[in-house]
Amino acid sequence: MDIHKIKLVYHTVKYLKPIQIYYRLYYFIRNTLIGKKVKKKNLPNFSSIVWKNEFRYENSYSDRDNSFTFLNFSHSFSNKIDWNYNRFGKLWTYNLNYFDFLNQENITKETGLRLIQDFINNDVFLKDGKEPYPISLRGINWVKFLSSIHVKNKFIDKNLYHHYYILLKNLEYHLLGNHLLENAFSLLFGAYYFQDEMLYIKSKKLLIGELNEQIMMDGAHYELSPMYHQIMFSRLLDCIQLIQLNTNWKQDDLISFLKQKASLMISWLQNITFTSGKIPMVNDSTYNIAPSSNQLFSYAKNLGIINQNIPLSDSGYRKIISDNYELFIDVGNICPNYQPGHSHSDTFNFELHKKNIPIIVDTGISTYDKNALRQKERSTSSHNTVQVEDLEQTKVWGGFRVSNRAKIIDLCETGTFIKASHNGYFDYVGLHYRTFLFSNNSINIIDTFSKKSSTKKFANFHFHNKITIKLIDKNTIQLNNDIKIMFDSDRIKIKSYNLSKGFNKRIVSKKITISFYDNLKTTIYL
Repeated sequence: MDIHKIKLVYHTVKYLKPIQIYYRLYYFIRNTLIGKKVKKKNLPNFSSIVWKNEFRYENSYSDRDNSFTFLNFSHSFSNKIDWNYNRFGKLWTYNLNYFDFLNQENITKETGLRLIQDFINNDVFLKDGKEPYPISLRGINWVKFLSSIHVKNKFIDKNLYHHYYILLKNLEYHLLGNHLLENAFSLLFGAYYFQDEMLYIKSKKLLIGELNEQIMMDGAHYELSPMYHQIMFSRLLDCIQLIQLNTNWKQDDLISFLKQKASLMISWLQNITFTSGKIPMVNDSTYNIAPSSNQLFSYAKNLGIINQNIPLSDSGYRKIISDNYELFIDVGNICPNYQPGHSHSDTFNFELHKKNIPIIVDTGISTYDKNALRQKERSTSSHNTVQVEDLEQTKVWGGFRVSNRAKIIDLCETGTFIKASHNGYFDYVGLHYRTFLFSNNSINIIDTFSKKSSTKKFANFHFHNKITIKLIDKNTIQLNNDIKIMFDSDRIKIKSYNLSKGFNKRIVSKKITISFYDNLKTTIYL
């Protein structure tokens, strides 16, 4: 391993929590010496529980040709389903094993039971399907489906119960973050379904600890991906509904705690969702994965969740709303330090909507494969911020790794401006300051640096694919005939880029890159 790779790994690993290192070693040693096998427990006596789906998933399985569609890739199994099918990558295989399709719009009782039984018949051959994350999601989906169709099947229940104890012995302490929280949500479903006290005690402990850790003061899920926030919020609402529908088994203070966290999460989601109902596609966010904000607002209302209306703060996101536009700004740090796998190199990134029309957008993500495209979509140049030469503000690498990170140094905000600085380029140009000044009809963006330098800088602005761009003089562009952007630099290049419309789905769009050496002022007239 060369010295560069050693430094990269060191500046990544140094942020890990001791528990992550401990469990990586523990699981490796345990699995090597004694294997992964978990002893089967006798199925307990339990009563049926009540469940109703607030909304359905989009159709991903077709009984007509035995086909599955995930991540915009479809595959038809002509005869036997291969639950380890990996032609489209691990995430597609994971989706196959999640069983979201049990709760899709047009599934029948007979089809769902047939798919479950086929899966169980192949249990001994399963690979990815026995990892804790897919076990967690599959467990929730099986419990929902079986409870909603009022089926108790010993063959199915024995497998489900055993998989819950596999999960219990393999909780994702080595990863933490949304993975461990998903484990906790699922354990609660398993506890209620089987009326299992051990599963309940572990679930409750994890939920209290992780929700206190992962939900920030302004209500954001701390991985700062609006898409993952929607997913985590939907799971939290499911848990609240599960308890409310089944009070005959367990009555304690957990539900009040969960409702309090839900009231924080709905506040943040309300604050960052555009009037159109869309979320900013920042960090690892993309389309058609999570329930929509409007679906979640309706679900929360039906459960009696109260929006606390807490202003945006420690998440580092801000949203400016005028009569004419909505401006979303990122002036926050990489978070959490010990699990930044969904973070991007995007400090001072922003999105702009005018009257429900997206104008300047984040490029989003279209893959989780550890390849050049994943690296590109996480890089500084793929965001609406400034890149110095070919340097990265924050060193993202390895698909889900982050080494050296830009850190916010100063932040000042009033009702008319936000000004912040970060140290991502400190050794080259000092601190990078970006100021947003906003009025009802215009936005000024000013980029300055604390150290004089002849280093070349590039400001990137990515436009939605439906936006037309025209250069009307040497330093001014016009968008859709009603928006003008003026720069105090005439080094403007119009380029193409790929805007993500979902996993494995991209559309060619336009961006502009402005090169400059000292400072840059950008004025957007709306």
